[in-house]
Amino acid sequence: MKIGDLANRTGVNASAIRYYEKLNLVPAPYRASGQRRYTDEAVYRVLLIRFARDMDFSLEEIKIFLSGLNDKKPVGKRWRTLAHSKIKQVDQTVARAQRLKSLLEHLLHCRCASLQQCVDRLSLSPKLRLLRNSAR
Repeated sequence: MKIGDLANRTGVNASAIRYYEKLNLVPAPYRASGQRRYTDEAVYRVLLIRFARDMDFSLEEIKIFLSGLNDKKPVGKRWRTLAHSKIKQVDQTVARAQRLKSLLEHLLHCRCASLQQCVDRLSLSPKLRLLRNSAR
């Protein structure tokens, strides 16, 4: 398929695809009449790159990530390190999202007399509690 077709199927600009190609994130396509021709595998690779970018992977991290997804060799130490690091980040993001959900649900039914009382009840800031305790 031509680069325009790949761009349309993945929602990624052709210029980004060429850049990914330059960084060896997408294998160099074969050429027919001077035009790039990509295989169907390129669609999945570009979609995975797009997803990883949406998940805040750097291009260097994506390179490590993609190198660990090669059928011809086992994943390496750098890939495992990256995976563990990203799992930790995901866990932190999930915990923050759960706290936010809890806060929003609480605020839907909040009957606190003041913002200070609400923040205190929710224990939103351990640092704030320490400051108040030390001021007493």
